[in-house]
Amino acid sequence: MAADSTTEPISIVDLFAGCGGFTQGFHSLLTAGSGKPAFRSVAAVEHDIAAASTYALNFAEEAGGIDHIHAGDIETWFPEELGIQAEVILGGPPCQGFSGLGKEDADDPRNQLWREYLRIVNTIKPKIFVIENVDRFLRSPEFALLHAATEKPDGDLRDYRLVEFSVLNSADFGVPQARRRAIVIAVRRDLQGLAELRYPPRTHAKNAVAGDSLLTGTEILQPWVSVGPEVFAKTPYWALTTSLPAGRCAPLGKSLPGIFETTDLHVGRRPVELSVRRYMSIPPGGNRHDIPDELSTPNWIAHRTGSHDVMGRMYWDRPSVTIRTEFYKPEKGRYLHPTAHRPITHYEAALIQGFPPEFKWCGSKVQIGRQIGNAVPVGLSRAIAGVIHQALRG
Repeated sequence: MAADSTTEPISIVDLFAGCGGFTQGFHSLLTAGSGKPAFRSVAAVEHDIAAASTYALNFAEEAGGIDHIHAGDIETWFPEELGIQAEVILGGPPCQGFSGLGKEDADDPRNQLWREYLRIVNTIKPKIFVIENVDRFLRSPEFALLHAATEKPDGDLRDYRLVEFSVLNSADFGVPQARRRAIVIAVRRDLQGLAELRYPPRTHAKNAVAGDSLLTGTEILQPWVSVGPEVFAKTPYWALTTSLPAGRCAPLGKSLPGIFETTDLHVGRRPVELSVRRYMSIPPGGNRHDIPDELSTPNWIAHRTGSHDVMGRMYWDRPSVTIRTEFYKPEKGRYLHPTAHRPITHYEAALIQGFPPEFKWCGSKVQIGRQIGNAVPVGLSRAIAGVIHQALRG
């Protein structure tokens, strides 16, 4: 199935790149024998300046300098002007318009940004492109149009065919987080050797037994990775501070807080006494329903049904819930530490997402929180990178 027998790293462009979770997963895949990265970045596009700056801190030098990191709207980026060529394009167009947490507005202009993704695909003409999004994307009008663009003889993407489009759970690939994401993989039609490209086989399963493995057909699966031993056992029990270290950086010309490493992000909030008393009343695996009435709110008391994740403690022996952009607010979901009376920190959220301790960050606490929550889990990205590398260099 190999399309290229060389040992050169595979070039990638990351669109809607965020801070670089998708790219980091591809970079963390090493070639057998040489131990060198199997992929290299050549360009990225991200309109949020803080996220783009974080991306630049980690990947700009390899990509050819900051000129190859476009910190602006994708509509204003023209790769042909820089002579950008790549074998693979990655990207996660904004999903707020049809996310289950949003208004699901079919006319949201952010839903149209995937068309810009297609423009760049047709300009660079990669061998493979990958789109990542919320699971509802596959039921959206945008996906229907995307699929039609590859199937119609006069479609805008007629040179490509979709070989995989389904929902993957990051926990099935050894990530200590149960995060469901739609992953769409397309290959160029003239590359017949890529027609058999498929999703990576899962390596873990929810119903596998700890200390044993689960045999399903040809799969030998390990249990899902629990977030407690994998993350919280390795981080300080209490948040060390409420503030990021002092410092400024300007990798793309705009001054922002930084540079921070992942280990600098063990920062928390300064909760009032009432919040602490609420946290202390919630047992392992508990939630807002466990808070006594005298500490609760009228709204929570009146609504005994509904979400069981609000003010919830993470389970020590399970993967975490999806890390979102406001993971430091337990009123937004199951984001209390499994045992400490506090929300999880930025450091812990970044480790749950799979970022390495030496990863560099730029921005305020809120900006970095958004970067972490919007990222593709690094472990899921690495699994996808593995099958793409096998297809192109196997």
